[in-house]
Amino acid sequence: MFCHKFLLPLTALVLAGCDLPSVGAPDIAALREPDIRQLSLQAPPGAPPGSCWGKSVSPAVIETVTEQIIVQPAEVLADGTVLSPAIYKTETLQRIVRERRDTWFETPCPPVFDEEFIASLQRALKARGYYRGSVTGRMDARTRAAIRRYQAPQGLDTGILTLEAARQLGLVAVARQG
Repeated sequence: MFCHKFLLPLTALVLAGCDLPSVGAPDIAALREPDIRQLSLQAPPGAPPGSCWGKSVSPAVIETVTEQIIVQPAEVLADGTVLSPAIYKTETLQRIVRERRDTWFETPCPPVFDEEFIASLQRALKARGYYRGSVTGRMDARTRAAIRRYQAPQGLDTGILTLEAARQLGLVAVARQG
């Protein structure tokens, strides 16, 4: 009897102190977020030396069209009697609706992009409602999904943080003009 009286309140107290961000609202987008296997050290032509770049590839959009092409017209008498029906052949064509696009964008470089920076990024995205996890300082699928959600309205569908987005979030200094 003694054990049950104190065990339930103690369990509730312990659970109240736990950080369980995914309970109730799982981050489904994070489950679909692909891993970034290798960051490229390439840069677009004309990029300033020492700058870091990411690339987003939008695949080409191809549509397949099936058409009926007349090979021989129908033979029809003046009174409307059909002597022989028209002969058609079916052709299937593929057309490129939108060409493949490679979009280059500048990113924060590795000396800046450390565990502390990622933790600040997670806090900034969390404050704006994009990140739903714990602040870990690790670039995981949940963080990349939040980056993607933040950058998508700006026309960039990638989990790689752009330098511009880092500036908007207040994580990287903005160069002064003048």
